[in-house]
Amino acid sequence: MNGRQLARAVAAHTGKDPKDVDETIAGLTEVITAMAAKGEVVTIQGFAKFAVASRAARMGRNPRTGEAIRIKASKRVRITPGKTLKDRALAPRTAPKLGRGVWPTDPGLLARQAEERRVGVTTTNGTAAGAAKAVKRATTKKSVAKKTAATAKKATRTAPAAKKAVAKRTPAVRHTTAKRAPAKRTVAKRGVARG
Repeated sequence: MNGRQLARAVAAHTGKDPKDVDETIAGLTEVITAMAAKGEVVTIQGFAKFAVASRAARMGRNPRTGEAIRIKASKRVRITPGKTLKDRALAPRTAPKLGRGVWPTDPGLLARQAEERRVGVTTTNGTAAGAAKAVKRATTKKSVAKKTAATAKKATRTAPAAKKAVAKRTPAVRHTTAKRAPAKRTVAKRGVARG
């Protein structure tokens, strides 16, 4: 696995953009190298320890002739694996499990994850099925939101026209404050002849 393949695998595992992961890995190696060059020991807990070790000048022997020779002082980079890394690497059953499509990296998985990032959805498991479901949910929510917005916009456009139509249909009514009194009936009494 080379650096580019590592970046793509990490991107597929975490759901991040491969370019961002590549930049992060490059930044990590630069910082570790710079700190080790200054004589600092860089330890990533459980993974590895990076340090520059110095060796003093000493006497040695030439293996061919057996004569004594002086060996100059030197420095070398020492990378010591952490206990967790050793234990897990030597016992594959305890190693972290990678999702389907992480290695070898599936270009389809990276494309689905890019679509997730575009629509603003992330999955927890990072698998292809989870990514597809999340994108489908996000797309559905987005289309429903678009339809709702379009309906609201249409309603605001037609509302003034509806008010005008209602205003035209209803006739004007005159209101009077005084009420007319009902007319009184007068009943004429008729005389009844008695006889």
